[in-house]
Amino acid sequence: MNRKQILLYGLLAVLLAVLVYIQFHTWRNFDWDKFLSQLDNVRWLHIVHAVALIYVAYLMRAIRWKIFLRPVRRNASSIRLIAPTIIGFTGLALLGRPGELIRPYLIARRENLSFSSQLAVWAVERIFDIGAFTILLIAAAFVATAPKRLSYYSSFREAGMAFAGLVFGLTVAAIIVSRSGEALARWVERRFAHRASNVAHRVALRIREFRSGLDTIHSPSSFLGATAVSIVMWCVIAVAYKEVTHAYRVDELEIPQTQVLLLMGSSMVGSIIQLPGVGGGSQLATIAALEHIFDVPKELAASCGIMLWLVTFVAVVPLGLFLAHRERLSLRQLSQESHIAEQSGADPSTPVASP
Repeated sequence: MNRKQILLYGLLAVLLAVLVYIQFHTWRNFDWDKFLSQLDNVRWLHIVHAVALIYVAYLMRAIRWKIFLRPVRRNASSIRLIAPTIIGFTGLALLGRPGELIRPYLIARRENLSFSSQLAVWAVERIFDIGAFTILLIAAAFVATAPKRLSYYSSFREAGMAFAGLVFGLTVAAIIVSRSGEALARWVERRFAHRASNVAHRVALRIREFRSGLDTIHSPSSFLGATAVSIVMWCVIAVAYKEVTHAYRVDELEIPQTQVLLLMGSSMVGSIIQLPGVGGGSQLATIAALEHIFDVPKELAASCGIMLWLVTFVAVVPLGLFLAHRERLSLRQLSQESHIAEQSGADPSTPVASP
């Protein structure tokens, strides 16, 4: 871990400590015995079902990545992409942000492709994720009946419009990069060459990578296929959330499926702030949403929020570690190699020296 990462995690740790203090300071009468007793009523079959659904979502991610690979690897197999997907998300769960690049790095190495091309696919994948979730959120906020019963319904609609604005901005940016990406990259290099040449070069490189990633959507059928897989995948994740809340067998957590999307959105926003292997932001955001939006008692909200994090974020770890061990891979070494390759543009098929 370099000095920049140490500083970043130090700042995140301080921020999380402040958030935790604020959260628990408001819970002056928090009953820890009641918090622990919440697990006694959990129907674990529903938790197992939720974990299975999350694994189905990982499978669908592999299928979607295969669609992205069609222009360069028409014979790419979804089965071959499952292991890198599982190992990559395990690295993200255990290492935090430094583990994010493991998945595109492993796929590039397995399919004998350039790392930059798979970084581009990774960026495009994020747009499809945000777009698919936004479609579901907008449909729930403006069409479904259940969200209208929430006292925070106006906030629900505002969240939907905020996500829609984000998707619109990303779409416009993607169109600009697709049509004029090379010219934009050259302008960045010229404009900032005298002030921060290294930064300008890296920004220009990312623009070129993203432009090449947009080439993965090479036909209307590819776009529609990736969109359909993305929407179905987020529906599967939403059902997993519902299974976890339903497992507690209490009226306060019998949240209608369309309202669960608001809970998912809060978790997504909170996940921006997380520490390796600990998380933090996701759990706090989910707990706050359960308590303040859905009026769930604080002990029950804390228990359910942590369970949702374990199911949707941590449950991948056992299988991921098994697959990494079987293939004799070190997550920490993969993380270091992927970041070195990102900075240098090295081909992942060639060994990269560790720092």
